[in-house]
Amino acid sequence: MYFSDLCRKIGDSQFIRMYQESNKKISSCRDCKVKSCAAAVLHAAEIDLVNENSRETSFKKGDIILHEGSMTSHIIYLKSGLVKEYQKGPGDKEQILQIIKKYTYLGLPSLFGDRVNHYSYGALEDITVCYIDLNIFNQLIRQNGNFAFEILVSVSRDSLNNFHRFMSQSQKKTYGRVADALIYFSRIIYENDVFEIPFSRQELADLIGISRESATRVLSKFNDDGILRLSGRTIEIVNPELLGQISKNG
Repeated sequence: MYFSDLCRKIGDSQFIRMYQESNKKISSCRDCKVKSCAAAVLHAAEIDLVNENSRETSFKKGDIILHEGSMTSHIIYLKSGLVKEYQKGPGDKEQILQIIKKYTYLGLPSLFGDRVNHYSYGALEDITVCYIDLNIFNQLIRQNGNFAFEILVSVSRDSLNNFHRFMSQSQKKTYGRVADALIYFSRIIYENDVFEIPFSRQELADLIGISRESATRVLSKFNDDGILRLSGRTIEIVNPELLGQISKNG
């Protein structure tokens, strides 16, 4: 089994843990403990090329990493933390498109579309990223078919997930939308029934496409009905079966 096949089979998180256990020393990109599935198929010389043309930096919660409308000069690899991908709509209203987990490349849609970033990316918590020179990234895609395949898998997977989520959301009423969002955080983002919403009620409403008042009202109703427990931003899903039914029925 290829390294990248193993990565996809067992999942990014478990793959990273296995990689950490077998690699204790960090000296360069070659020894990085948080390689992506795509970087795992690069040859040693290619990893050294990335090492020479990338820089690691950190952002604080609330910082903007990329602005919509800016020129694309780098691909950004998210090493740790959570990021929101969003656009500004009429009246400068924010529309959150998705929440992005660590071990993910930011800016790929703009890479394959044009040189302008079509989305903004903001840190939902303190994060660490690597900026990779765009020309080097393009070179690796052209010369390493396995690397290109892994990038294509990543882009396709995210596109399909977002498409199905938006289609499902557009066909549901408020209760179904909130239930969808809670399942999204529980199963996709945190992989746990207990989690902390990483942003305000307004941003949660922006993600779902409803008003802040409606989001707050539904969360309180779910709490009163014993579907979940609310404590500030912390949510514990108590009855996932009933939440799933509400999501399914819309």
